[in-house]
Amino acid sequence: MNETMVYTVKEVAAILHSSPNYVYTLIKKGYLPAIKLGSIKVLKKTLELFLVDNQGKDLSNLDNVKPLDYNKLEN
Repeated sequence: MNETMVYTVKEVAAILHSSPNYVYTLIKKGYLPAIKLGSIKVLKKTLELFLVDNQGKDLSNLDNVKPLDYNKLEN
């Protein structure tokens, strides 16, 4: 079994190019399910599903998630 099945919060943050604090907020607000195995872990399949389910959404404000405005994207 060479493929990683679970990620730490730090690994998820690196994958998402975000901070561990943001990942913890995603978990606390119920956007990203996690499990505690000594420390908080996220299943690989859960992370993949999170990305697919939230494609096209603006998650910069988790209290006000809305569709991504493609007209306001930076180059």
